[in-house]
Amino acid sequence: MSIWFSPPELSVINSWNKGTMLEHLGIEITEVGEDYIEGTMPADNRTFQPFKLVHGGANVVLAESLGSIGAQLTIDPAQYYCVGQEVNANHLRGVRQGTVRGRAEQVYKGKTSQVWEIKLYDQRNKMTCISRLTVAVVKVVK
Repeated sequence: MSIWFSPPELSVINSWNKGTMLEHLGIEITEVGEDYIEGTMPADNRTFQPFKLVHGGANVVLAESLGSIGAQLTIDPAQYYCVGQEVNANHLRGVRQGTVRGRAEQVYKGKTSQVWEIKLYDQRNKMTCISRLTVAVVKVVK
């Protein structure tokens, strides 16, 4: 059973990236399943730290972006919006080239908060980072 408020469209979701950090880092949403969202980020000069590994902060940007977008897709946007409240990440393996792929899955959905788990993988499908994101679900003030 789908967790989404309405059927998500990749082209619409990716249009939200225009003029944001996601566009700058080359992050793209690539797949939305019944209960998960996936995206990619290049391992290149935009995302590297000085030792030519993907920066931990770039991993967190990818993880938080996937979780936040996922959370937003589960609520009625005319009544609510989601904002990050807490994010953590354990960096497990360095990435020097290629693409980082992330998959976010909802762990908890409440009236005022959600929790998402995000796993990042390298091109060999080895997990490179695991993250947890808590978002606040905020009522739109009209």
